[in-house]
Amino acid sequence: MLARRNSVRWPAWPTLAFFVLGLGSYAWIEFGFLGTWSTDLRWAFTTRVAFLLFVVPGLLALGRPVSLARAAASGLPARLLERILRSWPVRLMGNAIFAPVVALVGFCLFLTPFSAALRLDPTWEAAITIGVPLAGLLMVLPVTDSGLLRTSLFITAEFMLAFVELVLDAIPGILLRLNETVLDHAPAVTGALPRWFPAPLHDQHLSGDLLWFIAEVADIPVLIILFVRWMRTDRREAQQMDELTDEQMEQLTQEHLHRFQR
Repeated sequence: MLARRNSVRWPAWPTLAFFVLGLGSYAWIEFGFLGTWSTDLRWAFTTRVAFLLFVVPGLLALGRPVSLARAAASGLPARLLERILRSWPVRLMGNAIFAPVVALVGFCLFLTPFSAALRLDPTWEAAITIGVPLAGLLMVLPVTDSGLLRTSLFITAEFMLAFVELVLDAIPGILLRLNETVLDHAPAVTGALPRWFPAPLHDQHLSGDLLWFIAEVADIPVLIILFVRWMRTDRREAQQMDELTDEQMEQLTQEHLHRFQR
């Protein structure tokens, strides 16, 4: 409605993507199989956390909420929004390697007894339900926002580091899969269990397999975004260079050479 007041026509597809794909995937995860069995099954818990961190924010980002906020805001709200988007915390989270690093650190908790507390304690369960998708949004939205400008050299460095993270993100899942002892030391589930219910060690192995797969697949969109961003940045920088006059080009060359002579 605010966008219409600013004479901005907002397409229907981003709105449908936000509500159907974004919020719909959140409801499917929280109220479906993963949310129901998250307390009892290790693999359901780790898969749920990984989906809440990677899948839900990515699908919500298809709704382009930052672009819609820019189109709808004006005056003081617009200036505050731009100040927030250009603040150092947002620029830090907008670094394309920030999300894989956070995921690596967070997934390493699954290798410790603390993961049992995260899975079994109701307070931590509530914190995960709300906090993990919000953290994922804070990491995804700056990366997908085309309004944040980067140099081609910076994006190249991001691209190289993202490839390193592609390997590192596999470590928690591999360790969960290969370890022959139950790492979280959680008490065994009591009561009548379904016949398909896995043994604790097999449950941990399944958790490692799925976590490994999800973490690796989640890095692919980051690499794609970086590649698209690099192409756009390179095209923009090339256009800026073409618009320079011969005198301006000569001045830039002299400044560049003078910098190396110091």
